[in-house]
Amino acid sequence: MNININVYLNVRDTNFYQSGSFPVWNSDFKKDPDWTAAIAAYEWIQQINKNMGTSVNIVQVIYNEENDITELVKKVKPIF
Repeated sequence: MNININVYLNVRDTNFYQSGSFPVWNSDFKKDPDWTAAIAAYEWIQQINKNMGTSVNIVQVIYNEENDITELVKKVKPIF
């Protein structure tokens, strides 16, 4: 299944907004939709970081137009 994610970020004192649709495992989403969305958002934000060549600050993250997962996304840590 796909979820819609909206991110509001701050880069070098400039705010910007991006949105997109991302695939997630249906079974994971049914178990814990917020955490599953947070992981998808975190991975996307890491790609944005890499493409911009600088660290972005997360201002707000919302999925499916009404679920604010900003604090959860900030808690996601990479697995090595």
